[in-house]
Amino acid sequence: MKKNKRDSRENSPLDRRDFIKTGAAAAAVGSLAIDRAAFAQSSETVKVALIGCGGRGSGAANQALSTNGDVKLVAMADAFKDRMDSSQKGLQRAHGLKVDVKDENKFIGFDAYKKAIELADMVILATPPGFRPVHFAEAIKQGKHVFMEKPVAVDGKGVRQVLAAAKEAKKKNLKVGVGLQRHHQLGYQEIVKRIHDGAIGDIVSARSYWNGGGVWVREREKFEKSAGRKLTEMEYQMRNWYYFVWLCGDHITEQHIHNLDVINWIKGTHPTSCQGLGGREVRKGIDHGEIYDHHAVEYKYDDGSYMFSQCRHIRGCWNSVSEHVQGTKGRGTVSGPHMLTDNNGETIWRFGGGGKNPYQQEHDDLFDAIRNNKPFNEAEYGAYSSLTSVMGRMATYSGRMITAEDALNSDENTMPEILGWEAAPPTLPDENGRYSIAIPGKTRFGVEKV
Repeated sequence: MKKNKRDSRENSPLDRRDFIKTGAAAAAVGSLAIDRAAFAQSSETVKVALIGCGGRGSGAANQALSTNGDVKLVAMADAFKDRMDSSQKGLQRAHGLKVDVKDENKFIGFDAYKKAIELADMVILATPPGFRPVHFAEAIKQGKHVFMEKPVAVDGKGVRQVLAAAKEAKKKNLKVGVGLQRHHQLGYQEIVKRIHDGAIGDIVSARSYWNGGGVWVREREKFEKSAGRKLTEMEYQMRNWYYFVWLCGDHITEQHIHNLDVINWIKGTHPTSCQGLGGREVRKGIDHGEIYDHHAVEYKYDDGSYMFSQCRHIRGCWNSVSEHVQGTKGRGTVSGPHMLTDNNGETIWRFGGGGKNPYQQEHDDLFDAIRNNKPFNEAEYGAYSSLTSVMGRMATYSGRMITAEDALNSDENTMPEILGWEAAPPTLPDENGRYSIAIPGKTRFGVEKV
């Protein structure tokens, strides 16, 4: 890809000119120090542990078990037994003897991940994302290959933890996949390659959207009725995790990261600053926790180009999940239908179709790297795209300009000091069961400047 013309940050620790540019490049970048010759024989059984047994974790385990070669699910961990039991039953129906999880290898609770990791060669990390940095660090410490869902962190401290563990993974020759599956989707790979080859010139602006009706809500009243007792606040927030920043990072981080990551992929770097606005216009129910229902962020890259970002969870509005770029010689609809036009609107290229389901392809690529000892580490671009989303949330919550350095070095730590069912989460409800909401102009973050 062409170097940015006005790049003046060659020596900045946040400059990512070697930012991973394609899913294929992620499997071929650099030569890693080899101190662990895992799976030199591609016929060996890969033992998998699933950490986080919800819908996405179960889906990732299904895809791992659908890869070529001998693979078995041997351990599971979750905070809740009912989620684990349901996941195991579904996976056994789909994969039979490939699911070989004995009762003694099913672990429940906040520390369950450590025990499950010990039993595996490769671990799937799919809990609510607030736990991702700690789980990833433990997996790398134990010398395991990893697939971790996006986002990989929900605050600057978490991003720092992931970047440190990613370095260790490279030293140990461990393979790391991140659930930003567009990097493994043929249509995206084809259009990004053409953009990098200069088909529409230098990118001067971009647009990214995840505007939709929103996701599930898990109501405290229904859970308590089913349980026949009051839930502790920690239990409730863990069940309804999408609506709490320490667990989810807000939907700009948990969901919109996909679109932000695509633009970072095209640019070959991440934004250096941003400002924006957001709030809670519609989604104000008692079970909607503390997150916003809309964010609009203007991101600036170091070469002076901009990305204009929107994400919204409001029904009955204009919806779009897509990415678009404007170049000096033309423009690209990066998401489907994956097409390039010149500045007069004439089509110069359009994706002809094909390719495997990207959720399956990302696991195929990771397992191929594990079995055949190919360099593969997506943790770094996963961390910087997570950072992009976190700085956007910081900007909308505070109403201030936020730099990448602000976000990465912030002393904001969203995680609880103590993890336990009777422990207090970072945010507690008032006497009416409602939570404090960020207020632009008043909410502040660690190192950000006035």
